Amino acid sequence: MNKADSPSAGLRRRLGVVALTLYGVGVTVGAGIYVLIGKVAGLAGTQAPLAFLVAALVAGMSAMSFAELSARFPRSAGEAIYVREGFGSAGFALIMGFMVAIAGLVSAGAVVVGSSGYIASLISLPLWIIILILILLLAGLAIWGIAESVAIIGFVTLVEIAGLLVILVVAAPDALAGGAPVTSMVFTGGGFTGAVVIAFFAFIGFEDMVNVAEEVRDPERTMPRAILATLLITTVLYVALAWVSIAVTGVEDLATSDAPLGLVFERATGWSSAPFAVVAAFATINGALVLIIMGSRVLYGLATQHSLPRVLGHVWSVTGTPVPATLTAAGFVLICALVMPIGILAQVGAVLTLATFATVNIALIAIKRRTDLVPPRFTVPVWWPWLATLLSITVLGGEAARLLG
Repeated sequence: MNKADSPSAGLRRRLGVVALTLYGVGVTVGAGIYVLIGKVAGLAGTQAPLAFLVAALVAGMSAMSFAELSARFPRSAGEAIYVREGFGSAGFALIMGFMVAIAGLVSAGAVVVGSSGYIASLISLPLWIIILILILLLAGLAIWGIAESVAIIGFVTLVEIAGLLVILVVAAPDALAGGAPVTSMVFTGGGFTGAVVIAFFAFIGFEDMVNVAEEVRDPERTMPRAILATLLITTVLYVALAWVSIAVTGVEDLATSDAPLGLVFERATGWSSAPFAVVAAFATINGALVLIIMGSRVLYGLATQHSLPRVLGHVWSVTGTPVPATLTAAGFVLICALVMPIGILAQVGAVLTLATFATVNIALIAIKRRTDLVPPRFTVPVWWPWLATLLSITVLGGEAARLLG
C-alpha cells in the first residue's frame, strides 16, 4: 500500500482556540442567517428574535454536553464514539455515525442551494452549473489541507461577520426609531414551533466542531472554549439581526425574499444590494466547506473504527486529509443540492440534528454513571444532559405535531 494512502498516516493537530472558533462560527453563520432568516420570520412573524433565542437555548444546552464529551473523547466521528461509549453498542454507534453524516451533508446541500441563489443574482448561469462548480471547488479546498481550509474559512468568516455588522449598523437607526414592534404576536403561517426548528438550523455548527477533534491542539481545553465562544457570538448576532431586519422590511417582505439580508441592506441604505450579495455568497460557500469537511471526518472516523470500508479511512500524506471520504461527502452534497429544495433540506437537517442531540445527551447520562472513566477538566452537572434531552425531544415533538396537523 502506498504510504500516501495509508490510514496510519493519521490526521495532524494544527488547530487552536481561535482557528477552531472561526471554524465553528463559519459553519454556523453561513446559510443559517443569510438565507433562512426570512423563513423564520414567515413562520414566527415579529416573534422571530424570540424564535432565535429559544433555538439558542435548545442548542446551547446540548452544546455544553458536546463540550464535555469532546474533552472526554477527542476523536473524529465523535457522536458515534459517544453513543458507543454510552450504550456499549457498535451497531447503534454506526447508525448514529450515519445519521450525523447525513444530517451534516443534507445541511451542506441547503447551504449550497442558498449560495447558488445569491450567485445567480450576480451572474447569468443555470443553477445546476453553479451548484456543480461550487461543490467541485469546495471538495478541492477540503482536500488541500485542514489548516489551509480553516485559514480560508477563518478569513471568509471575518468577512461574513463584517457583512452582518454592516447590516446592524445601517438598519439599527430605523429599528430604534420605532420599526415593527417585536412584542406583538403576528404569525404569517406555520407556527412558532416551526420557526424554532428553522432557527435551530441556524445554530448547527458546534456539533460539527467535535468531528475535527483529532486535528485540535490540547482538545480537552480547546474544544469547550471554542464551542462556547461560537454559541455566544452567533446568538448575539442572530437575535439582533432578526430584530432590525423585521423593523426595516416588515414581516411579509422579509419572508418572501430569496435574499432577505440583501433586501434589508437595500431598504436601509437605498443602495443596490449587489455588493452585499457578494458577501452573502461567500458566507454561504464558507458554511458548505465546513460541513463537507465535517461529513468527510465522520466517514473517515467510521472507517478507522472498521464500520465502513477501509478506503474511506485512507489519508493522503501530502495534505494530511482523507481524500476518498471527502470526495464521497461532496458527491452526496451534490445529489442533495440538485434534487431537493432548500426549505426541505433545512428541515431534514434540523430534525436529524435534534434527534442526534437527544441521543448524545442520553449517552452522556450513561457515561457519567461509569466509574472507570476519569472526568475531563470540563464537565456539566449531572442534571444537565437530562434537561438538554428534554428540550430536544420537546422541539422535535412540536415540529412533528405541526407537520401532522
